[in-house]
Amino acid sequence: MESSQLHSVDSVQVKELEKPDPPTASAVSHQSLEEPKEHAITAPLVQKVEDSGGNKGTVDSVDRDAELARVVSEKRLALIKAWEESEKTKAENRAYKKLSAVGLWESKKKASVEAQLKIIEENLERKKAEYAEKMKNKIADIHRSAEEKRAMVEAQKREEFIELEETAAKFRSSGRTPAKFFACFKA
Repeated sequence: MESSQLHSVDSVQVKELEKPDPPTASAVSHQSLEEPKEHAITAPLVQKVEDSGGNKGTVDSVDRDAELARVVSEKRLALIKAWEESEKTKAENRAYKKLSAVGLWESKKKASVEAQLKIIEENLERKKAEYAEKMKNKIADIHRSAEEKRAMVEAQKREEFIELEETAAKFRSSGRTPAKFFACFKA
């Protein structure tokens, strides 16, 4: 494509170099009003072709028209391609913005949920510590109650021992034997 453009540019430059007379200012202003910019460059070529006359002029004119059509077509395609690239870039930028917004939304929501989870974990830890303290207190109460009961049992045992020692002393002093103990031996 570049070589054909270079060739067409070279041929245009060669034809312009062969141009005998530059157009007058009135002719240029008249041409610029009637023809678009694309044809303003080729207008001197048309004059040269008309001046040369004959079959050669029609062949050059056909070649020139074909070349102009090709240039116009390439220009149109280039503009379309540029527009397409621009629109793709815009679409990509919009998508990037939306993806960034989604990422930001996701990170905010994650942070919020993680903060809630942390609060719940702290509450659970606090409750766990409270329950552990209550259980330790219950264990301490049970242990204290058990110690009190042990102390009561020991006190009762000592009282029974004291009573038994006193009763044994009475039996020793009186010389009698306890009736309950030897009931099975009495005949």
